[in-house]
Amino acid sequence: MKLRIDIITLFPELIRCFAETAIVKRAQDRGLVFIKAYNLRAFSSDRYRTVDDYPYGGGPGMVLKPEPIYRAVEFIKGITDSQPRVLITSPQGRVFNQSLAENLSLCSHVILICGRYQGIDQRVVELCQGEEISVGDYILSGGELPAMIITEAITRLVPEVLGDEESIHFDSFYDLILGPPQYTRPRIFKDKEVPEVLTSGNHSLIEEWRRKEALRKTRLVRPDLLERSNDEVVQEQ
Repeated sequence: MKLRIDIITLFPELIRCFAETAIVKRAQDRGLVFIKAYNLRAFSSDRYRTVDDYPYGGGPGMVLKPEPIYRAVEFIKGITDSQPRVLITSPQGRVFNQSLAENLSLCSHVILICGRYQGIDQRVVELCQGEEISVGDYILSGGELPAMIITEAITRLVPEVLGDEESIHFDSFYDLILGPPQYTRPRIFKDKEVPEVLTSGNHSLIEEWRRKEALRKTRLVRPDLLERSNDEVVQEQ
């Protein structure tokens, strides 16, 4: 097993359904990734399976209690005998990107804690040494969708998961620029023709065209990426 991902959530059925589809299922079937969902309520200590309470200091909404989450993390550590990297989905966290996905794909064990309501008791972050991760500057009702996004993004980067490893190099954000335009058959569709260079068979010209088109699109749509890039070719264009 190359990567284990444990997900702590109030809605494990969402994660289980996701884990049984597409690329994450294939990765598990091939023994490259293991994904397991844990119901947070199973780690509550009262008969009502309470996992949230009102925030200290007042304010609207509820906050996830520290005890169930801490117990869940310690339980997983106990059965895996590892020191996992603990991530907490939160709109207040570091923004998830391709670079972070690549970094996480090198881990042997990741625990994802799905946020919910107004958030998680801060002591969980501190005691579990959790890293708060955001998938964007917007609000969702819970962290299950972000957890699935993070899981798929890192799963596809695990060696041997993709049938064609070279395809990763054509992904947007692979080297901090967007991907180039892509075309397939038919060659002409509604009077729009595939760029001639792509049918030329000249691989060096094709690569040059793709690079230029990727840079052009990045400048137009995401110029901030070029400012962050250390790629000398990007800087020179």
